[in-house]
Amino acid sequence: MRFLGKLVLVSVGILFLNSTVVYGAEEKPNALVERLTSSVLDEINSDKELLNGDLNKIKLLVDRKIIPYVNFQRMTASAVGPAWRQATLQQKEKLQEQFKTLLVRSYAGALNQIKNKSIRVLPLRSASDDTDVLVQALIIGGPEPIKLGYRLEKTPNEGAGWKIYNLNVFGVWLVETYRTQFSQVINAKGVDGLIETLTILNSNNKK
Repeated sequence: MRFLGKLVLVSVGILFLNSTVVYGAEEKPNALVERLTSSVLDEINSDKELLNGDLNKIKLLVDRKIIPYVNFQRMTASAVGPAWRQATLQQKEKLQEQFKTLLVRSYAGALNQIKNKSIRVLPLRSASDDTDVLVQALIIGGPEPIKLGYRLEKTPNEGAGWKIYNLNVFGVWLVETYRTQFSQVINAKGVDGLIETLTILNSNNKK
């Protein structure tokens, strides 16, 4: 199974760098993205171990600042596609665990590609009562600005606040791209086959 290369590394890294924290119920999602971006970039650029891809420190950073503010179950379910509805609870738990590991390890590779760059979040175009919005931004510092798009939803109940559930980079949506790749494995080997494939991939990436 062939997984995304540089596109995934960049997109996952930027997704994680721009996850949202709810500081105020009335704060707009683009303001949240912009505010957290500055604090996370400062932390990364001041820590040589993070810049060099120290996996343990990256995991701590991800668990502390990122995962709580991403709708990870929705991301996994969307990436798996229709097979998610037929998966058992145990299979769903394993899929989320392996998908999270895949993204975290991709994030390690993304760090070297985003250091010494900045991100400009564009004005939000949405109504005040929207609960699903698109936040757009630009990565600045390379030969050409990279356009980004974030899909966020407002979750009024558990973990209330804005949460990211998809990302667009270079005109490609991350979840949909994974879904295409995952579906090929599911069609050939089933859900257990996808779990096995992700487990092997993540295990190989440890080396």
